[in-house]
Amino acid sequence: MSRIKLLVFGLLLAFASCKNNDEFSISGKISNAGDLKKVLLYQGDSVVDSSMLNTDKEFKFRRVSADPNFYNISAGDKNYLIVAQNGDELNFIADLTAVDNSYTIEGSENSDKIKEFNAISAKYGKIFQEIQGEFSRTVEKNPSLKDSITSVLMPRFEKNMADYSVEVLKFANDNKDNLTGFYAIGTLDPTTYEPELIKYSEEIRSNFPNNKPVTDFIAKMADVKKVSVGQPAPLFELPTPEGKIVKLSDFQGKYVLIDFWASWCGPCRQENPNLVKAYNTFKDKGFTILGVSLDDNKEDWLAAIANDKLTWTHVSDLKRWDSKISALYKVEGIPASFILDPKGKIIAKNLRGEKLVSFLKTNLE
Repeated sequence: MSRIKLLVFGLLLAFASCKNNDEFSISGKISNAGDLKKVLLYQGDSVVDSSMLNTDKEFKFRRVSADPNFYNISAGDKNYLIVAQNGDELNFIADLTAVDNSYTIEGSENSDKIKEFNAISAKYGKIFQEIQGEFSRTVEKNPSLKDSITSVLMPRFEKNMADYSVEVLKFANDNKDNLTGFYAIGTLDPTTYEPELIKYSEEIRSNFPNNKPVTDFIAKMADVKKVSVGQPAPLFELPTPEGKIVKLSDFQGKYVLIDFWASWCGPCRQENPNLVKAYNTFKDKGFTILGVSLDDNKEDWLAAIANDKLTWTHVSDLKRWDSKISALYKVEGIPASFILDPKGKIIAKNLRGEKLVSFLKTNLE
């Protein structure tokens, strides 16, 4: 090899070795930034760095992260997810006027995966925006037809969400070795995809031992598994409005739906007619309901029971979200329901409307 070639080779090698493996860097540019002067870098809920935009609307961050971690670049009212670790030299570009919040990030394998997931998200997000736009335009012209317009467009919305979820689940399972897969599965509806989330948490248990969002997710799913389908329902006892103590074990021998609700919960009250219909149809076939209220006002609770004609057993400690029973069942939103078989095992969760009726027909008729 000639001296010139050796010199060039040496320079290239030296250049390649300039990469700093003790930190990561983000070089960014914001188009159509308007009056924006500063960009923030978040890790979780904490601001970990900030950078003033130069005259070309460019910025730069340098941070230390021995393991891959989630960060958010905050520019005005826009937030952009990135994954970074020491050694990454990321290049970020965003346009603040982009309606779909799109951006590009390059410089690491994780950034390539983020682009792949963003493409999935953008595809189904566009369809959602089209449906939402059609709904708004049609309702504006015919306000009195809002309910019927909703019923017409809802199947398209639900299909779009289902198609999105299938593709996201595949992406997440194909990317268990990187944080983008973890982020993707976190966008799924936890009520509909609880079994898949539990399974995923168990499969990535050892992949990211130093990443707090991942370890928090794994711990949460381990708790949720305790009240998932197939598990014995945790026993409890609570007072009725009259002060009588009712035990869950009193209902063994029947199919029982534990209904977490409250008088102040709009969606709960909207679902109550469906529960009344199911109860009246199947109460003589080995089915009952146990209402667990998250109210804190007894009068409001009793009024809702009477007004909605809820003729089954009701209990509450009147502690709203401080109820130990909602915590025991990992209830984070209402309405929430658990169906138990005659032996007290959880066999279904959060079935509503026709899905509940169909399930009861299958199991009781």
